[in-house]
Amino acid sequence: MTQAGMLRLLAWGGVLALLGACSTLRGDFVKQPSEALPPVAHTPSAQYIESEQAKHGSDQSGFRLLTLNTNALMSRLVLADKAERSIDLQYYVFSNDDTGRLVAQYLLKAADRGVRVRILLDDITLADSAPMFDALDSHENIEVRLFNPFNTREPGILSRTAQMLLEFRRLNRRMHNKSFIVDNKVAIVGGRNIGDDYFDAHDKSNYRDLDLLAIGPVVQAASRAFDAYWNDKAAFPVTAYSDTHADLGKVRGELSKSVRAFAQSDFAQAVIEELPDGATADRRGQWFWGSAVLVADQPEKVGVADNRPTLSLGPAVRALFDKAGSELLLVSPYFVPGDREEKDLVAVAHRGVTTRILTNSAASTDQPAVHAGYSEHRRALLAGGVELYELKPIAGVKQTSAQHRRTAGVSLHAKSFVIDRRFVFVGSMNMDQRSKLLNTEMGFVVDSPALAEAVAQFFITATLPANAYRLALERSSGEGGGSGQLLWITSEDGKLVTLTSEPGVGPINRVKLMLLQILPIDSLL
Repeated sequence: MTQAGMLRLLAWGGVLALLGACSTLRGDFVKQPSEALPPVAHTPSAQYIESEQAKHGSDQSGFRLLTLNTNALMSRLVLADKAERSIDLQYYVFSNDDTGRLVAQYLLKAADRGVRVRILLDDITLADSAPMFDALDSHENIEVRLFNPFNTREPGILSRTAQMLLEFRRLNRRMHNKSFIVDNKVAIVGGRNIGDDYFDAHDKSNYRDLDLLAIGPVVQAASRAFDAYWNDKAAFPVTAYSDTHADLGKVRGELSKSVRAFAQSDFAQAVIEELPDGATADRRGQWFWGSAVLVADQPEKVGVADNRPTLSLGPAVRALFDKAGSELLLVSPYFVPGDREEKDLVAVAHRGVTTRILTNSAASTDQPAVHAGYSEHRRALLAGGVELYELKPIAGVKQTSAQHRRTAGVSLHAKSFVIDRRFVFVGSMNMDQRSKLLNTEMGFVVDSPALAEAVAQFFITATLPANAYRLALERSSGEGGGSGQLLWITSEDGKLVTLTSEPGVGPINRVKLMLLQILPIDSLL
């Protein structure tokens, strides 16, 4: 045996010792395939949707843009409350916090009245939530599956680290999809996970995000994508583990207690007061109509070692960028273009297309390594005619009073683009190498000038000087393209100011960013 083989054998021996007292994946578990149930009919909600659909072509889908975080939360709760037959959820993060427990209680209530609930979650962040989902899974109408999971339930830090070292290629690939489908008639797809910081309920910092609430034929496409992941070999039922914590009665009581306390909070009262009309698929509010497709990576993407375009939504997105004739507005919180993407964006700008990109600033990002990777491309993009904006870490222009009661800062999390104020993408995909090569992603692409204008207004508001820094290059005689001083132009106390160093970053964090820029980790970001 080679020395490398001996070291690997010893490492596995250590892992097995660590796993001895843990709940591990069994080899004899049974997974039953299932599919989305047929759309419901003859309910008030179904009849309303059919009447709206009848006003448009059978190939048209209707959309509402969920910009406000509080609106996005209430939309999910109301849809779950109105569910008649089925709820299918697919998320990268489902936190065991105030809003996570609130959503979980609504799912449990739906299951109690006979609604089938399927919950598909990525396993990377679920250790603290395992008992809650084990308990929900024990309900006769709820099944929970984990995508590409660790070999142990609730792995400790040593076990998690050891497994990542030994199975890095597999465990580094995650399911980043996000969808919430009710009765195969209504779907929410976008950037938000389930957790306090996605719904303005966190007390430190919350995300700016976008979802689309959809009706029409595109919903059935979302259901088919969910089924593909649900039945994939990488999806494991929680009962595949040798031991689970399935105390439904205890968890039911904990959820009720938590939700009662949350309902009495100032935040919850503000949400109720400010909930706008048209938050859900009922008779109020405006629909944006247009032809639409769901674009999604195939679940098999997590199991291959190389980049296979046939398994990826990337080629469809690239084809849309090639269509841009006058304007491209791109929102990506984690923006790390590779060399090819950098050249592509510059080429788009060079053919006369106004190309504007919004991402996080060093002060607003929750992933400093990602910012370090992005910062290496700023000069070339600016020199090539691409406009760059970085979100400021402060609340800026007010969204809701609920947000201002709970949070001191904001971070960008929306993933969208608008082409020529006609084509729109809203989904889970960042413009980075992780989304391209490692994670699975999904989103709606819609041909609708009215919806495109609404998403463009989100971009315009987010890039106001009060909300974002506009980057520029200071040029002087003799300097080549991309070699000038970086500038950050913004508004402070109502006056435009120009900054010459990374805003909101102290000396220590500045050194950290410099060190991160040295590391060859772009393909992991």
